[in-house]
Amino acid sequence: MTRGTVNAPRQSETPEEARTTSGAKATVRLEHVTKVFDDASAVDDLNLDVMEGEFFSLLGPSGCGKTTTLRMIAGLEDPSSGRIMLGGRDVTYMAPYHRDVNTVFQSYALFPHLDVYENIAFGLRRKKVDKAEVRRRVGRILEIVDLPDFERRRVNQLSGGQQQRIALARALVNEPTLLLLDEPMSALDAKLRHQMQIELKSIQSRVGITFLYVTHDQEEAMTMSDRLVVMRHGKIEGIGTPRDVYDNPTTEFVAKFLGASNLLAGVVAGRHDDVTTVTLDDGASLSVPTSRLPAGVTSTTVKVGVRPEKISIASSEKTSTPSRNTLRGRVRVSTFTGVGNQYLVEMPSGADITVYAQNIGEELAPRSGDEVLLSWPVEHTFAVRPTADLVEAEESEL
Repeated sequence: MTRGTVNAPRQSETPEEARTTSGAKATVRLEHVTKVFDDASAVDDLNLDVMEGEFFSLLGPSGCGKTTTLRMIAGLEDPSSGRIMLGGRDVTYMAPYHRDVNTVFQSYALFPHLDVYENIAFGLRRKKVDKAEVRRRVGRILEIVDLPDFERRRVNQLSGGQQQRIALARALVNEPTLLLLDEPMSALDAKLRHQMQIELKSIQSRVGITFLYVTHDQEEAMTMSDRLVVMRHGKIEGIGTPRDVYDNPTTEFVAKFLGASNLLAGVVAGRHDDVTTVTLDDGASLSVPTSRLPAGVTSTTVKVGVRPEKISIASSEKTSTPSRNTLRGRVRVSTFTGVGNQYLVEMPSGADITVYAQNIGEELAPRSGDEVLLSWPVEHTFAVRPTADLVEAEESEL
């Protein structure tokens, strides 16, 4: 992921040139798209490509602009400015029914007076598709969503997960270029939601249609997406594969929103080859790969981060090694979670570091009050610029 270029303006291209270096074509292209409601920007100068055949997620908290973005792509909202391209065609102000797009909503919007077959066939009948072709396509899509014998079931006879799959089948049977999904699993319980994440990704892989998925659930986005964006205040704060965005967060907000992250304030103190030294507020020093510093940083305040599962925890008698970052602290809370242990370790500065340790039974787990040594490979360390309004929000909670 290249830092600092997420919303950079593109050079002019024809639709035929709108391809990545790998040759993939953009199904969706947003160019400087902005949406303003009552003088407030819900979406702010958004530039984004969603590639053909991708499972792409818009991830972020409520009010970040992700659903407004989806509604503009669907044609349910007009942008205040900018351009929306679908398959190389400008659809910015085109009516929804003229776009080769289908949408699955949170409520599923199934017709309760129709059985499963007629719900799925509804769009095909409106297009006046031949009856034999309707039967073939409905039968095929029911096989894909693993409900082949449900044609004559009523909607009220289906479970929540079955209703979701029928809503998905009804959208897919029209063979759209793009399928939009607006938090379709929010009404399901946790166990069923996890099952459906796996099934939905499997279905998308089988049909090969581009999916654009809106969610506030980090696990959903991480589990299913080929790529994702993290949005905040109508802008993109991070973009890339789930692993890339998780391991290389571009901002403090992304580091905190996508999984748990330890962030320690410090100042860039010096550089040696490919490693930069950061001095923490309590005087300790950590090494950060220079490539993982925020773009343009020379000598400034940063926050050094490491994910909890990257950290090893040992008794304080253990010695540190040069190739690893190390900190010493005291266990404040030790919690057994079954698959492992979770620790809150207090640093001399008073800050807490969270550590996740697997339950592999190699040695006795540290207990509350124990002095410990925390260590992790330098390459698992990153740095981000502090986000001013996040700092203000944290201080207001104290």
